[in-house]
Amino acid sequence: MPNEPVVDLTIRAARTSDAAALAGLMVELGYQTTESDMQIRLNQMIPDPNYRTFVAVGQGKVRGMIGTFALYSFEHNDLGGRVLALVVTRDSRRGGVGRRLIAAAEKDFAQRNITRIAVNTSFERKDAHAFYERLGYTRNGFRFVKNPSAAPRTC
Repeated sequence: MPNEPVVDLTIRAARTSDAAALAGLMVELGYQTTESDMQIRLNQMIPDPNYRTFVAVGQGKVRGMIGTFALYSFEHNDLGGRVLALVVTRDSRRGGVGRRLIAAAEKDFAQRNITRIAVNTSFERKDAHAFYERLGYTRNGFRFVKNPSAAPRTC
């Protein structure tokens, strides 16, 4: 069942003072993160022009965030965009917050002449897959992940 839309929702650039709220959002997404971890990450990302982090604030509370990155690739001559993280608080989901965050990211990408955007989600996040497809994103491949420090050594 959809939540009520947050009527006074504002999308703005994240600040280092948002670290606690963003850490909480990462935990909701399934990544154990502390406020101090998030503070370190924000201190690295906010000044880097390739990263953008936007927060959705409604009724005085951070309701969601989106983090993006602009990068060159070997396949194309122009910059591409990636959505690195998108999460909305449980009590704000299905109320339009995610859609507004995606719109803000797409507008920012367009202002930087980025016309190709990629996003990854886990196989088990079926709701996220449907969300992105409703917004016009299409499936085009698989992502493979390896943690080299956990790989068995043969020597």
